[in-house]
Amino acid sequence: MGWFSRLFGTETPENASTNPEPQTDGGTITIPAERVGPQGEFDQSGLAKRVALAFDQDATVADVDTVWVAQTGGTVVLKGTAPSDEILAQMVTIARGINGATSVETDQVTIG
Repeated sequence: MGWFSRLFGTETPENASTNPEPQTDGGTITIPAERVGPQGEFDQSGLAKRVALAFDQDATVADVDTVWVAQTGGTVVLKGTAPSDEILAQMVTIARGINGATSVETDQVTIG
């Protein structure tokens, strides 16, 4: 089971992207970057979903199933147990590369 399915209980949406163009209604509504979902739609958990999608796409971290992803505004929050410092560092690098991520918290992650 991949990150997206494990965390959000659904299959990865068709045409999902880690950094999609936000949908608009003709230009009057702007979606904050941290609220853009995997298909460009408004999504309260958009940033966390796009980070999970990015983790699914990276062979280094795709099989890690002991870390969880959440978000608080533009902050990506990682929780759980990472297999190594190197894997955690890779997760942080990936998460920072997602549009809307202003920081990454790892204080709730242990190495095990």
